[in-house]
Amino acid sequence: MKPSALFTPLRVGSLELRNRIVIAPMCQYSADEGRATDWHVIHLGNLALSGAALLMLEATAVTPEGRISPDDLGLWSDETEEALARVIGAVRRHSDMPLGLQLAHAGRKASTRAPWEGGSQIRPGEGRGWQTVAPSPVPFAKGEHPPLALDAGGITAVRKSFAEAARRAAQIGFDALQIHAAHGYLLHEFLSPISNQRNDEYGGSLENRMRLPLEVFDAVRAAFPAERPVSVRVSATDWAEGGWDIEQTIAFAQALERRGCSAIHVSSGGLTPAQRIPVGPSYQVPLARAVKAATSLPTVAVGLITDFEQAEAIIGTGDADFVALARTILYDPRWPWHAAAHFGATVKAPKQYLRSQPRRYPDLFEP
Repeated sequence: MKPSALFTPLRVGSLELRNRIVIAPMCQYSADEGRATDWHVIHLGNLALSGAALLMLEATAVTPEGRISPDDLGLWSDETEEALARVIGAVRRHSDMPLGLQLAHAGRKASTRAPWEGGSQIRPGEGRGWQTVAPSPVPFAKGEHPPLALDAGGITAVRKSFAEAARRAAQIGFDALQIHAAHGYLLHEFLSPISNQRNDEYGGSLENRMRLPLEVFDAVRAAFPAERPVSVRVSATDWAEGGWDIEQTIAFAQALERRGCSAIHVSSGGLTPAQRIPVGPSYQVPLARAVKAATSLPTVAVGLITDFEQAEAIIGTGDADFVALARTILYDPRWPWHAAAHFGATVKAPKQYLRSQPRRYPDLFEP
């Protein structure tokens, strides 16, 4: 049998990744004032036994007002650092899977209810709500309370908050970081002309709109150990007229590459309710392919990747270097095991589970 492309190792920075399967960041809305909880031990511990190459933790706010919801994970204080360190320590005692953290600021999409509570905006003055910030005072959706436009001091504070969170992540021992510049959150809001209507050095031209995201990358890169990778997640298009698009994404990716970015995770959408997304299997893969063709950055594809052969084709044809699984791996936390069995490959399993190896797959688990 031809060796599986999906189970070929690849090095990114200091990380030698066993295969091409990444667990995407997935918000859990289960923190206590930014502090990780026992839910995170259960959730992350489960995923860390899945056989994937890398586990990326959910969007973690760099400031309290940068949370999507009041229940989001954060890393802005000694208390949030201590809670997250406890969780990561528990996971690491039973798994050697590399762990990465996604640093985020939700911008105008902050101060919302959890998805199972409807996901609507919590206005300032309502219980657990706060005033949001953004590049411009333009609300995400009609009828929402508008954000405040960040002034020069606010922009400086954002940069410092990302850098401080990166420093804390290094102390905890994270193997990698990812900067969230996608899905309509603050850094994406600066990139898109739909949400960024500034007339200073942070708005207008593409160069100006990229300025803060690139400054944040530089600040995070400087604060995190040089040998550990720092990647960026992007929305390659807003799927809306007059918005951010793949051509601008490529220019942004090329600028990141020049600054030492380690990889780029290509998603899409999330900036405006006017988006029209052609949802279907692998619908975002062409966007990853375009970024990969224009840079030498390791590229991650994501979005409705559910089938083993589908994932294999994405890697085997060179459309992307990694596939990221989100809802797929929540539904089937042993997806990498099953994919390895399908392709005759091997996967890492905890010693406590070795006896679960099916007789028809005698060489499934790594020795």
